[in-house]
Parts: sequence; C-alpha cells; structure tokens
Amino acid sequence: MTEMPGIMISAPSSGTGKTTVMLGLLRALAEDGLQVQPFKSGPDYIDPAFHHAASGRASFNLDSWAMGPDLLAAISQQALGADICVAEGSMGLYDGVATRGQSGFGSSAETAQRMGWPVVLIVDVSGQAQSAAATALGFQAYNPQVPFAGVILNRCASPRHERLARLGMENAGVNVLGVLPRRGDLTLPERHLGLIQAVEHPDLEVAIAGYATFLREHVDINAIRDAAKGQLPQHAGAQLPEPPAQRIALARDAAFSFTYPHVLEGWRRAGAEILPFSPLANEAPDATADLIWLPGGYPELHGGTLAAADNFLSGIRKHAETRPVHGECGGYMALGDTLIDKEGTHHRMAGLLGLVTSYEKRKFHLGYRRAVLDAPLPGYVPGAKLRGHEFHYSTILEQPDAPLAQVADADGNPVPETGSYRGNVSGTFFHLITAEEGA
Repeated sequence: MTEMPGIMISAPSSGTGKTTVMLGLLRALAEDGLQVQPFKSGPDYIDPAFHHAASGRASFNLDSWAMGPDLLAAISQQALGADICVAEGSMGLYDGVATRGQSGFGSSAETAQRMGWPVVLIVDVSGQAQSAAATALGFQAYNPQVPFAGVILNRCASPRHERLARLGMENAGVNVLGVLPRRGDLTLPERHLGLIQAVEHPDLEVAIAGYATFLREHVDINAIRDAAKGQLPQHAGAQLPEPPAQRIALARDAAFSFTYPHVLEGWRRAGAEILPFSPLANEAPDATADLIWLPGGYPELHGGTLAAADNFLSGIRKHAETRPVHGECGGYMALGDTLIDKEGTHHRMAGLLGLVTSYEKRKFHLGYRRAVLDAPLPGYVPGAKLRGHEFHYSTILEQPDAPLAQVADADGNPVPETGSYRGNVSGTFFHLITAEEGA
C-alpha cells in the first residue's frame, strides 16, 4: 500500500448537492496550491469531465462491481504525484447492487472502505432541523468499517435553521464541517442522463470559480484536509485496458463523448495512436486508422446534422469494407439504419447495421451489464467476458443482425439489448468498462 490521503464526497441520496460541493472543493484545494486527484465512484461517465475542469487533472472511475483488484489498483496509481484525492460518490452512500447477497455491492461506501477515504456526507436539511442528525447518525453507524469525517449541511434556510441543525448534530456526536445556505443559482444544468456535458456548459469556468468561493465562505476547508487519509492499493498484475488496435480513429464531439477515462489512458499508455475526429463537423475518420470507435453521447439531439454529414458517413462506410468499426450506445445507434428523435422525425444513419432506434416513446434502460461475446469485438475474442454499464432512453424497433453477446444485468438476469454485428461492424448498448480478471 502507498499512503495517499483522500476523502469521499457522498450523500444519503441523489440530488443533495454532491457535485456542487465536489467541484467547489476541487477548485479551492487547487487554488491553495495542492495537486488534487479526482475520482468518481461508480460508472458515471459525465462527472469526470467536470472534475477535470475544476482540478486540472484527469478524473477516473473506481467501480468495485465492474473492476477487479488489478484494475482498481492500476487506476488508483493515477494519483501518484498528487497531494490529496477527492472522490465523488454516486447515488446514496450505501446504494449498490445485491449481487452475492450483499447489500451495497459496488457502492460508494465500498470504495471509501477499500481506499480508506473518510466520508464527507452532504445532508440536505431543507424541511427539517434536528431531525437531520438522525439521518447523519444512521449513515455514520450503518457500517462502522466505513471511515467517516463528518457532514456538510446543505440548503440551510436561516441562521436559526442552522443553529437548530447544528444542535442536533452536536447531540448525535456528528462532526459538522460546514453549512451551506440555500441558493437557487448553484444548480448545474441537467438533461435526461443527468448533468449536461462539461463541453456544453455555457460558462463552466465562472460556475466552478463561484462554487469554490461559496465553499470557502461556508465550509472549513482546512478541517476537510486534516480529515483526509487513506492508501492506494497495489497489485503485481495491475494494468489498464490494452488497446484494440494501434491507430484508433475516435469520434469526439458533443454527440459522441462518453468514453471511460481509464480506457483511453490504457490505450495511450500502451502506445496506441488516438486520432480524434468530429462527426458533427462532418469530419471523416483518418483513412489510415486500423479501427473506428464511436462512443456514446447524444446523437438523438443532432440527428439531422449527422444524417447530412456526408464526409463522416462515407468515411466510415469505406473503412468498414476492410477494417473494424465499433459503436457504443449512441455510437451504436449512429451505425444503424435509422434514428427516430423525440419529435418522431426519422434520420437515416450510416446503415452499416440494420438497427432502428427511437426516442419518441422514451424507455429508461439503466444498470450494470455482464456480456459473454458470441462474436469478436475489437480487442476481444468470442467467449470473452466483459463488464460495462448501460444508461439510455432509446427503444429498439428493429435489430435484424446477429446478436453480438449474451448480456445480463448485475444479478444475472438476461437483458434484450444484446448488441449486434454485421461483417466488420459491431455495436453494443453497454459502455465497456473492462474484461473480467482471470476470465
């Protein structure tokens, strides 16, 4: 183990202000001259870009359901050279899947316990006062093996409200690290997958600077620094994912941006050349690429632009004649025949797969995925066991091609989104995280 102080920013539930605190704290610590390494606990692929903007260092996911000890160790090594780690949890502190009969498997609490990072719990005290202490005390006592630093009380309405809430915490023996008054202008813009992407925020730098100022005024930053502790796990076989090709043309713009940072870092570390291009700017992928990779994103917001992007479409069609093309979620839909947007407008896509998808009647698809490949996926052979995550609202209307994999959720229940393939082209609705260790 390598000593590396850190903390976990978590909450009893989603929507309590974790991300606002996270971004403000990252920026405040960086302004104080610290090298701050951000992490995201869980499979979220939007938050890390905000973390990068706030801290100046790339943020990485740590996921105790999807990742084995070797990969977790390899990713944690990205913190070497930093002064402190700050991780943002997902959902509520103890929320996870029930696989192996264990409540909270894959939870932020499990990440905090594994890394030894004390939890800073963001408690929304609106609509209550002393009663908030019962919530905080329950989270602190629920699993004594999870280190606990204290709470930040959020959305406090008045000095009297703060006094009463603090009194409850004092009586419960819960350490209060700060109290944030209620402010409606601190909410980050959202859309159906959560936050908008960092690249789409109209004035992200001003927003983050404002969060840092707000935290300095109301939170004891030094107390949080003093509470930080922990270590980085080490494993002899630790390594990031290997690249699926030497020269990889990677779609990268507002329509295609959901790629896990540890995946790209693994490709780069192994010497692969990543060749970004923008389908929205009608750029064709590099003609010398060995592989085209279309990540997920929001193609449904840009259906008309993509359908008219002749250079992009002809480029991937030409490439697919002799070399592999793979798409994840939004990228998968763009490789299909037709994408129907929420207004019911049909947009012709690349037509490399027969897939037809629709947002006209939204249906929520969310959860971890375990896939056993029936056919090759770039970098993996048939029979490979992969882990990933699915999060979208589109509905498959037609999928005439052969299924790519047998796909199940975290509890082993089969899901119908199997992915598909035709010739050199493949696609999945799940975002690849890693192959299973030892598989």
